[in-house]
Amino acid sequence: MGGALLVLVLSGCGNEAGPTPKQGGEPGPDALPTKLDALTADQCYASPRTQLPKGCEKYVTEVANVPGAARKRADDRDPQLSAEADGLEKAVGEFRGAGCTTVPSPGGTCSQALVDIAGALSGLKKQVDARPTSG
Repeated sequence: MGGALLVLVLSGCGNEAGPTPKQGGEPGPDALPTKLDALTADQCYASPRTQLPKGCEKYVTEVANVPGAARKRADDRDPQLSAEADGLEKAVGEFRGAGCTTVPSPGGTCSQALVDIAGALSGLKKQVDARPTSG
C-alpha cells in the first residue's frame, strides 16, 4: 500500500514542476552554422586574453559540443573538417585539464587555452561556412 501511495504522489509531481529545461547537447549537423555564429559572437571568443577563465566555463561547455556535430557533418567525406574538430576538442581538453573553470584572473595557461579554443573554433567555422548544409 505504501509503495502505491508513493507512486501516486510522485506521478503527480512531474506535471507541476513547470517546463523541463532544454539540454544544450550536441547540435545537429544542420544546426552547426547557427551554433558557430552564436559562439563566435561570445566575448570569450572575441577577446580571450582579457576574459576571466572561470567566466568562460559555459562558453567552453557549449564549444565542447561542437566537435561531435562537426564530425557528423564531415561524414567521412571531409577530413579537413574532422581535423578541425580534433583541434577544437584538444583545445577544450587543455582548458579543462588545467582546471581553468576555477581560475579567477586572465593570463597564463588558461588564457592561452581560450586563445587556442578561439583559433580552433575559427578554423572549424571557416570549414563549415565553405560548405553548404547537408540534406
